[in-house]
Amino acid sequence: MTATLNIPVIETERLILRGPHEADFEPFAAFGASDRAIWVGGPYPRLRSWGGFLATYGHWALRGYGMWMVEHRASGATAGRIGMIFNDGWDEPELGWHIFDGFEGQGLAYEGAKAARAHAARHFGLDGVISYIDPANTRSIALARRLGATHERDGAVAGHPCHIYRHPTAEAA
Repeated sequence: MTATLNIPVIETERLILRGPHEADFEPFAAFGASDRAIWVGGPYPRLRSWGGFLATYGHWALRGYGMWMVEHRASGATAGRIGMIFNDGWDEPELGWHIFDGFEGQGLAYEGAKAARAHAARHFGLDGVISYIDPANTRSIALARRLGATHERDGAVAGHPCHIYRHPTAEAA
């Protein structure tokens, strides 16, 4: 049995942003166990990844928005997660992205984040949002800048220093 929530589907040229399927867990857990997860508080043991995966549903159910799974249209493979997240203790909702191994360097994060940001502004009233980025994560900083975001201030998330980038409003983008 598959749980159902009203998670909208966004389609771009190369991607389908959609709610999670149970089959997405293996690539999600592989990302969580990898050194690349350091930018999102990892690496994580499998059980912690399972909790994070289930939190995707919980966020959509509680807040009415959340992270989409990124499906690579041409291959059907799970390529990452992109979307809006507003965890307890955060200042405001964030546009976040994780691109899984084998899908980096193709512009997929840019394509998906741009579509997710526009959808969130239009349908969820989340406009001019922020992204929390680890100061050493130069690839995410470059992506935020490519998306038109500017460094607003320094802060912390869960006790870890971060740069806070402000995205342009839908009207300005």
